[in-house]
Amino acid sequence: MAQRTVLIVVFDGVQSLDVTGPLEVFTGAERRIPGSYRIRTASLDGGPVRTSSGLTLVPDGSLADADGPHTLVVPGGEGTRSPDPRLVAWLRGHGPRARRLVSVCTGAILLARAGLLDGRRVTTHWAYCEKLARDHPAVRVDPDPIFVRDGDVATSAGVTAGIDLALALVEEDLGRDAALTVARHLVVFLRRPGNQAQFSAQLAAQTARRGPLRDVQQWITEHPDGDLGVDALAARAALSPRHFARAFHAETGTTPGRYVDRVRLEHARRLLEDTADGIEEISRASGYGTPEAMRRAFVRALGASPAEYRRRFRPAPAP
Repeated sequence: MAQRTVLIVVFDGVQSLDVTGPLEVFTGAERRIPGSYRIRTASLDGGPVRTSSGLTLVPDGSLADADGPHTLVVPGGEGTRSPDPRLVAWLRGHGPRARRLVSVCTGAILLARAGLLDGRRVTTHWAYCEKLARDHPAVRVDPDPIFVRDGDVATSAGVTAGIDLALALVEEDLGRDAALTVARHLVVFLRRPGNQAQFSAQLAAQTARRGPLRDVQQWITEHPDGDLGVDALAARAALSPRHFARAFHAETGTTPGRYVDRVRLEHARRLLEDTADGIEEISRASGYGTPEAMRRAFVRALGASPAEYRRRFRPAPAP
């Protein structure tokens, strides 16, 4: 088996978890299968860098001495706002030589500045998607997924999404069992699929200001198999259906129907991941009523049927 070199770029103002998350994943894979990876960190001059949280990182060497890696990882952080022009120039010259070009969080901004994302579908931290799209119109920014693969370029959303992307790359290189072993070691209970949204329903929607609407949000979460039509939810909030729909959208930023759809999808996913319940039982418990209704929802949102989702993303039992 050929050893794959993973080079992680570091710089002043880098987000520490953007570095250490993928580093721990690839290092864990190397420990499980010795010889699978050679992991290196490098700064422009080989000197220590100070992360955005104040932590000092001492790299293995300088970018000038770095060989062409199989996988080049570019993390994000505050240092991407006004990056050293020498770093951008190095990426412009050396990025195309990597077999696989990877960014974590706002590392995508550095790759875009280097002209390496033009024509590519990419993502980044949700708070910077609009800026990335505005500053680099040749880049196709998708603000929703936690990571995106476009040929030999892989980009991830903020911070912990870099762990999900690194696990997906390990699975690609070494197989599903290796990736799941690393995930268990890191106490990552679920390797999230790349097309999972950056926000859960509760995070994607704002918390309503008014108590009755907050109570309805909580009720939906606790009773995905209940009657969650607008009329029933409006009655629970003691509002007319029309007033309820308007108020819910105004205070949460989404419609009641979309909120219910997201909650039911998340509930079904958790049951598929964490239980051995049958598809029919899960569809009823999640409020879909029939397996076919749940299948359509999964294909529309995740691009996979419930059975395929379970096969791909439910960890194997620990030995």
